[in-house]
Amino acid sequence: MGILGIILLVLFCIIALLLIFLVAVQDENSVGLGGIFGGSSDSAFGSNTSSFITKATTILAIVFMVLSLVVAIVNKSSDAEIERAIAAEAEAEAASDWAAEDANSGSWVDEAAGSASGESAETAVIAE
Repeated sequence: MGILGIILLVLFCIIALLLIFLVAVQDENSVGLGGIFGGSSDSAFGSNTSSFITKATTILAIVFMVLSLVVAIVNKSSDAEIERAIAAEAEAEAASDWAAEDANSGSWVDEAAGSASGESAETAVIAE
């Protein structure tokens, strides 16, 4: 995830928290279906406050939806990219296993020479 992805994700979280706050602050009487047939204008911040909060909530909801799509597109990884990463990891693991196997065992020539010298030593002991 690049720098752009991190910045977008932080912005996404901030927008989500602001949206939660604005929904919680909204006046219940004048918003929604109850406000269609008549609402009260007794607001602590003035009569236009509920319309401002409603507009701000609508704008933040739209920004939230668009930003969620952008974050998903930026952080999307293709199947080919994932397959390349798995193949590279498997290749590196196989190479390290092969190198470790070569380091632990000697060549077959050394093993054959060792067994031959061991047999001649046994023959020499039996001959005595």
